[in-house]
Amino acid sequence: MSPYYADDWVTIYHGETLNRLAEMEPQDIGVVVADPPYSSGGMFRSDRQGDPSEKYRGWTQNADGSSRPPISMVGSFSGDSRDQRSYFAWSALWLSQTWRIAKPTAQVFVFTDWRQLPVTTDAVQAGGWTWRGVLVWDKGIGRPMKGRFRNHLEYIVWGSHGPMPEADDVYPSTLLKHAPPGAERVHVTEKPEALLREILSIAPPGDVLDPFMGSGTTLAAAKGHARRAIGIEIEERYCKVAVQRCAQEVLDLGAAG
Repeated sequence: MSPYYADDWVTIYHGETLNRLAEMEPQDIGVVVADPPYSSGGMFRSDRQGDPSEKYRGWTQNADGSSRPPISMVGSFSGDSRDQRSYFAWSALWLSQTWRIAKPTAQVFVFTDWRQLPVTTDAVQAGGWTWRGVLVWDKGIGRPMKGRFRNHLEYIVWGSHGPMPEADDVYPSTLLKHAPPGAERVHVTEKPEALLREILSIAPPGDVLDPFMGSGTTLAAAKGHARRAIGIEIEERYCKVAVQRCAQEVLDLGAAG
């Protein structure tokens, strides 16, 4: 299997995650960070069939007060229209593949929203991982709904490959507060790099695997912690974005040195 891009820190594969993971041998993967297409965004199947750039757009402003870019400028993505039963089956399959190739001391972090939180905790366990808890991402801003609680949280299901190894003497909170990316975002569900860096700061040693790489935020965060990273992405346009991002960071590191 030939990578789409590779340097000393990053390896990127273009293709469908299940196919690419099946081709990989067990390796030095210490943490899996996954932000799969949630197949959420509504109560009915017709809602889930909507374009992700519309479903997950939210409010018209970013957390920093800046206006969000036009929908046409924010990239959408595919694979986000599964019903809940098929979402569970599909998630259990790719999670079992990540468990197969990860180290015995590895941990997994899977992003989800409130609708898919129960099925995601089931899928993590069905994939072989031991469920350890749920982290809460407080975005600080969310779509206002009159007379209802504001929806400004997302969740990260946390698990381990097996028994937890002895850890450092640190006691991190499960509440992570980071504003989402502003007008510079290129992916509609792009996560802030600071959020990924906080997760990786307490993750066990080893390479970082992101099976739904998107624009490459996890890869950039891994490089910030001097960790090697592997990304898989089905949309080639985002592979190109991630390559440009990683190549620029290599240039920046060289200039700083």
